[in-house]
Amino acid sequence: MMYKASNVSCQSSYVSRAQRTAVVGMKQFRGCTLWLTGLSGAGKSTIAFSLEQFLVARGISAYVLDGDNIRTGLNKNLGFSAEDREENIRRIGEVAKLFADANNICITSFISPYSKDRDANRALHEEAGLRFFEIFISSPLEVCEQRDVKGLYKKARAGEIKDFTGLTSAYESPAKPDLVLHTDKHTVQECVQQCLEMLANAKVIPSIQETNPFGGPMPRELFINDLQRLKAVYEEAAQLPQYELTRLDTEWVQVLAEGWATPLSGFMREQEYLQVLHFGQLLSDDAMVPNCTVPIVLAVTSEQKESLEQAKAIGLTYQNKLIAVLRSPEFYLHRKEERCCRTFGTCHPDHPSIKTIMSSGDWLVGGDLEVLERIRWNDGLDQYRLTPLELHDKLIQMKADCVFAFQLRNPVHNGHALLMTETRRQLLEEHGFQNPVLLLHPLGGWTKPDDVPLDVRIMQHAACLEAGILDPKTTLMAIFPSPMLYAGPREVQWHARTRLIAGVQYYIVGRDPAGLPHPNNSGEDLYDPTHGARVLSMAPGLPNLHIIPFRVAAYDQKAGKVDFFDPKRASDFLFISGTKMRAMARNGQQPPAGYMASAAWDVLANYYRKVSIKNGH
Repeated sequence: MMYKASNVSCQSSYVSRAQRTAVVGMKQFRGCTLWLTGLSGAGKSTIAFSLEQFLVARGISAYVLDGDNIRTGLNKNLGFSAEDREENIRRIGEVAKLFADANNICITSFISPYSKDRDANRALHEEAGLRFFEIFISSPLEVCEQRDVKGLYKKARAGEIKDFTGLTSAYESPAKPDLVLHTDKHTVQECVQQCLEMLANAKVIPSIQETNPFGGPMPRELFINDLQRLKAVYEEAAQLPQYELTRLDTEWVQVLAEGWATPLSGFMREQEYLQVLHFGQLLSDDAMVPNCTVPIVLAVTSEQKESLEQAKAIGLTYQNKLIAVLRSPEFYLHRKEERCCRTFGTCHPDHPSIKTIMSSGDWLVGGDLEVLERIRWNDGLDQYRLTPLELHDKLIQMKADCVFAFQLRNPVHNGHALLMTETRRQLLEEHGFQNPVLLLHPLGGWTKPDDVPLDVRIMQHAACLEAGILDPKTTLMAIFPSPMLYAGPREVQWHARTRLIAGVQYYIVGRDPAGLPHPNNSGEDLYDPTHGARVLSMAPGLPNLHIIPFRVAAYDQKAGKVDFFDPKRASDFLFISGTKMRAMARNGQQPPAGYMASAAWDVLANYYRKVSIKNGH
């Protein structure tokens, strides 16, 4: 017999829901309960945990109360009689209410067969001023029994389990559920999407149009896809004031238009610009606080500002061709020294990007972009310029269950290949993936004049694939359109967060990524070579991105091949720097056998030979 305590009274918390919301940096209270109900085998737990994973990855606090898990702890003293089932659901309702009151999206996964019990829990939440969503996970009994992942239906049919819902015990389908998910007709991802749409419509979470199949943020493209709208914008643009972009500006338009800078809707307004300079993140009213460490801005002169500042929209052209319209432009002062110091950690005038910034306009203009069509450079490489959405499609076609990326702006040698191959081995053998795919993603925007040109690098990478140094069946090569900034650890974060949008889960970080020699010609590096990887490993706003530090590889002279450096045999290893490699190529020297695929070396040597002839050497 259960005795009820009579000497208790409810105590009010000293902390309001508004305070609980503010302490985690949000403006909106999200606490609610999603009550998933349905037969055993319908897919409740799978959907619940997938939804939880999606929300948490986006900074939204969620927690699953699963039937089996609860019965191993809180409710382990309950059986499956009608009375025990009722008490099981009552307890869960009380716990779910507490989770929701603490500003969590609580997702419960229970058969909960009786309507009166579910209705009682709805009433419990509503009395507490909390939202309650009943979600019916609908699947025909024969489908559930066919799945029978736990073998429960088989045992129930054999008489080993009594009072089994759907067979020997009734299940009362919800009369008016908030959402019905037909798991016999829709995938888990589609069911999760329907839950997200329900929450967005109820203003619990921000609108999420689609989900990234690889878990990162969904790209926000800025192209005009509607033909009527496109025609109207072209007609409108004929009457708009126009601004001619530089090549560098146009590369940033491409980055924005293809969704690499999601959630940006165009060139940064001052609010976004300040967030990036001072916090390295884009702040908003919802829980999403994505990492963003480099300003993406458009500079104009004082004269151009005067001619454009009264316009409600501006046509953006490149080589006299209209490529985009900038809506609701916002002009603000371009504090160049502050921008450079915060972005690069220096204001040295000989830094290549700083030189460009200091010679640019004294004003910045931000606004929303409508981009008229894909930006094509017609240089024979456009087939490699895949947008994040196109990369998703390619990776799905390759049946990738994990994506790891290696970005470089230099030729691939066998040390790079060793690291990429070893990473794939680890993902297969130590992490349990079945088909990890390498995204070989060379940077394709502006680089310093003395860097190897993009077309040469692509030819060299292709030669490595053809030679089998990298496996072409498990490698996807594409061009990353961003310009290079040489901003060290801040830029490394930018490179990483864009790969999240492309679907990357594991990111290989090299030595001194995005660095360069100090522009004062001291012979030192501008940035500590180890800081890029260290900063990236603890950077905020990069959910579910796993950082793989660059293991040092060098040429093992005894083995006649590139291998991971062994400090115990330091004298056996030969380090060939990028500078030395370029000098060897210019001088017609051959690298040690096993340092680089011969066809790949020939590409590099031929390029430097042509440069040498052109320069009269």
